[in-house]
Amino acid sequence: MNDSRSSRYRLGVDVGGTFTDLLLIDESTGATYSAKVPSTPEDSSLGVINGITKVCAENGIDPASIGHVMHGTTVATNAVLTGSGARVGLVTTKGYRQVLQIARSYVPGGLGGWVIFNKRPPLAPLDLTIEADERMDALGNPVEGLDEASLRSRLAGLRDKGIEALTVSLINAYASGAHERRVREIASEVLPGIPVSISSEVIPEMYEYERTETTVVNSYIRPVVSRYIERLNKELVARMPGVELHVLRSDGGLATASSARSNPVNLLMSGPAGGVTGAQWISRQSGFRNLLTFDMGGTSTDVALIQDGIAQTRRETRVADVTVRAPSIDVRTVGAGGGSIAYVPELTKALRVGPQSAGAAPGPAAYGKGGDKPTVTDANVVLGYLPSDSRLGGDMRIDRSLAERAVQTIADALGKPLEEAAEGIVNIVNENMFGALRLVSIEQGYDPRDFALVAFGGAGPLHANALGRLMGSWPVIIPPAPGVLCAYGDATTRLRDEASRTFIRRLGDTSDAEVLGMLDTLATTAGKSLVAAGVPARAQETLFQIDLRYRGQGMHLTVVVDRRQFLEGGLKEIARLFDEKHAQMFTFTLDAPHELVNLRCVAQGPEPTVRAESLPHGGDDPGAAEVGETTLHVDGRDWSAKVFDRGRLAVGNQVVGPAVVMQMDTTTLILPGHRGEVDAVGNLLIRPIP
Repeated sequence: MNDSRSSRYRLGVDVGGTFTDLLLIDESTGATYSAKVPSTPEDSSLGVINGITKVCAENGIDPASIGHVMHGTTVATNAVLTGSGARVGLVTTKGYRQVLQIARSYVPGGLGGWVIFNKRPPLAPLDLTIEADERMDALGNPVEGLDEASLRSRLAGLRDKGIEALTVSLINAYASGAHERRVREIASEVLPGIPVSISSEVIPEMYEYERTETTVVNSYIRPVVSRYIERLNKELVARMPGVELHVLRSDGGLATASSARSNPVNLLMSGPAGGVTGAQWISRQSGFRNLLTFDMGGTSTDVALIQDGIAQTRRETRVADVTVRAPSIDVRTVGAGGGSIAYVPELTKALRVGPQSAGAAPGPAAYGKGGDKPTVTDANVVLGYLPSDSRLGGDMRIDRSLAERAVQTIADALGKPLEEAAEGIVNIVNENMFGALRLVSIEQGYDPRDFALVAFGGAGPLHANALGRLMGSWPVIIPPAPGVLCAYGDATTRLRDEASRTFIRRLGDTSDAEVLGMLDTLATTAGKSLVAAGVPARAQETLFQIDLRYRGQGMHLTVVVDRRQFLEGGLKEIARLFDEKHAQMFTFTLDAPHELVNLRCVAQGPEPTVRAESLPHGGDDPGAAEVGETTLHVDGRDWSAKVFDRGRLAVGNQVVGPAVVMQMDTTTLILPGHRGEVDAVGNLLIRPIP
């Protein structure tokens, strides 16, 4: 039994579509304890509590010794995807009532997209939209005062229609939010108990449609997210008195529970962000600064790019056909996972894989839970990549006979041998994921051969070697706990918040001092929530994000610098960095004046004091970890392969492929002609054998 009261623990929790992953870290020793339990889509908090109970019981740890819970969640995302958010009312300036209907007139799908495009109704419908008689100019000066009497009458009409949340988005509110704040005060009187989101606080940046849409989405998911966080927090406190709950933001930072409740629009990509932040931690420990991340779960695969230890971010977050102006790690998702279902359409007789998934219930046929559809996991079982004595999550045995029966339906439809059909399934899903990796590398101006590939998720290590071969990205890095790396990211990330404002000026019309003064003011604003969470200003790190464009351009790019860099180089250096980034992405620069668009400051708390667990050292020979032999079918032929227990591998051990490395949360495949070496922090580094 561990003396659990002698140390404090940090718990990372990641809720996926199939499994809920947990990673408990002893802050004093770096020791980690992981668990994987089935997700509970009907109420995600049930899976979280089940996982906490399991990881603590298995390792003799008192739940009361857990001081911090860091949680990556898909609750906000699912509310948008399933249309289960709140009934939202909207207040606009007179004359702008149809701002959401007019939108940007964008139709996805190429030239013929309009033929099949079914536009989703706005999340704040027209019959729940009212106008306020008021007007601000572009500099934030009142042109017309707010007519409060008519506003009260119209808000009463929304109350009678049963709205559950209210959005206020007035024209030019990014320049001054005075009228929006007054509307909120009046709404709190007319609509008591209804949460109100105002655009000047959610996103004080120009472009009325994007600002309105973002604030409406915030209102739409706010009641759902608030109820979930409050319910989870109540359950946690009951088991762990004094525990602090934080929620992972889309941009890879942590939000306090109160901030997450009031601004849930920043959580839309919370789930995928966990894996990327975990990969950043791994990169810092292992010394690899440039990484492509590859997170393959049961339902989907998420990929991202990390350059010089920093994950690439974007200012827009897209979920289904809803796009909001909120920061997020630039994660691209493809419907390819271990549970992706393979099928052969009767019309074409061409093998297809996904995006339909067997999910957690019934799951792949090999799980023995009633599923009978052939999935990627079943194909891996047939090929020997996932040995039949593997245990998923430590207690879920897989059944090879059921997998063979399911994949045989594909073989029969194609008229191919069983192994050839299974290898076809795996090759297709690998190509699908290869396409996603191209989106974050080649199509952004990066050469994937300059990056290592870090693989995680329950299914990632099975496919990582093949993806490295397709990308030319070496080494392929398999972290010590790849199946729960998203939870690792949740547990090792930092508190984060930001503040922004629109400031359109040509560089020649402003000065370093003026811009720095505004950035410092934003830094103070961004740091307030961190101070409230117990992080003093002196312990915070600030980054400046400056949006620039060439005069006359509609688009802009973001340049990121810290305060020291700005003091040393000023706006001249900002312009140079913008030119460099523009050339990388578009292969050219323009001989035109540079123009500022938005100023932003990101405040971050200190990094948690979590260190990598020390591992025993050994020689090249991994014989002590060998637990058996198996047969693999790779590249059209059978290979005899050794099976290793990951927990017995020591630093310096070299595993020559073909080989299978098994552990509680995942299984790693090393292909023929490749070798995996255990580094100083326990990563398995796979490279081609020269």
